[in-house]
Amino acid sequence: MPIENWTAWPAREALSLVGVPRRRRVLTWVVRGVLVVVFLVSVLHEDVLRGGQYAAVAAGIMLCAVAVWRCYTTTLQQRLWTSIGLLSLLLVTGAVALGAGSHATATGLWCVGAVVAVERLPLGPGLGVAAVAMGLYVPTSERLVPAAGTVAAVLLIGYSLRLDEEARGAGFRMLAQERAARRAEAESAALAERARIAREIHDVLAHSLSAQLVHLEAARLLVESGAEREAVLERIVSARGMAREGLSETRQALSALRGEMTRPEEFLRDVAASEGARLQVTGEPRRLPAEAGLAVRRVAQEALTNVRKHAPGARVDMEFSYLEGEVELSVHDGGARGHTNGLAASGAGYGLLGMRERAELLGGSLEAGPGGPEREGFVVRLRVPA
Repeated sequence: MPIENWTAWPAREALSLVGVPRRRRVLTWVVRGVLVVVFLVSVLHEDVLRGGQYAAVAAGIMLCAVAVWRCYTTTLQQRLWTSIGLLSLLLVTGAVALGAGSHATATGLWCVGAVVAVERLPLGPGLGVAAVAMGLYVPTSERLVPAAGTVAAVLLIGYSLRLDEEARGAGFRMLAQERAARRAEAESAALAERARIAREIHDVLAHSLSAQLVHLEAARLLVESGAEREAVLERIVSARGMAREGLSETRQALSALRGEMTRPEEFLRDVAASEGARLQVTGEPRRLPAEAGLAVRRVAQEALTNVRKHAPGARVDMEFSYLEGEVELSVHDGGARGHTNGLAASGAGYGLLGMRERAELLGGSLEAGPGGPEREGFVVRLRVPA
């Protein structure tokens, strides 16, 4: 056995009453009360004390009871020598009682001291105190076999109590660790949800509001420069259209956060129809996780926005595929050859960079770049587990 097992204190949770049910505490005090009654009856049944000796023995027993009570406190504080000193008081009092002729008193005090030592002290010192106590007891016994049985019973009781308390302490520590893990898990889930909401706010509101700001600023400059009413009205109408689009996207984002989204292919059909794009859906449709469906929507919107910016009027082909364990969205514009050199070199702008981060958070990927020699234009391809 490693040396630290002999010198280590029982866990604080084991030495305290933390986690002990009330019924268990009541039962413990009932058992202690019964043992005290049996002990006092044995002392009186000996009938060896006379007169003031009873008062002296009673005072000694009360002093030892206080010492045991204090020992429970000092062992909880891990004060080794103070605890040993308090238990030694039981051994000395037992020896004095034996000198006065009360063998039952001496035996009871020595056994209690041994049990408490094995139960609450480090195992090495505890067994040492128990050995001294039993060493005082054995020579006073007339028969060796009953004495050996008493010694074995005392050590077994003390060690059993020690194991029971250590098991309770370990269970309490495991419960505390489980509660801490649950709190950490809840905090992590809350942070993840906050990050999810923050991404939606950035992807929807920031894009919509910035576009509206551009149109309104342009309208202000036109008004200041005395431009035609039609030009100013066109900018205001564009800003209003962006506001409506932002409101619609915000509602979709809120529905997504609540898990109330329609199928991605239905959304893609609406987007394709509004943008004049061609959509092809392959595979067996199925319900997707909210985050995966939202990623498909956002990437489609961002890709079509880039087409409007860098290849206005280009033909757009969209393909959405239900694959085994994942879904794939491909958006290809066929006429962006002269408009996407810078975008292709950087792997997309900040919008697609955010979409790539979203895909990677879901364990997927997003590729954006030239279509290659056999496929002109610019291609955005998303794959996410679903």
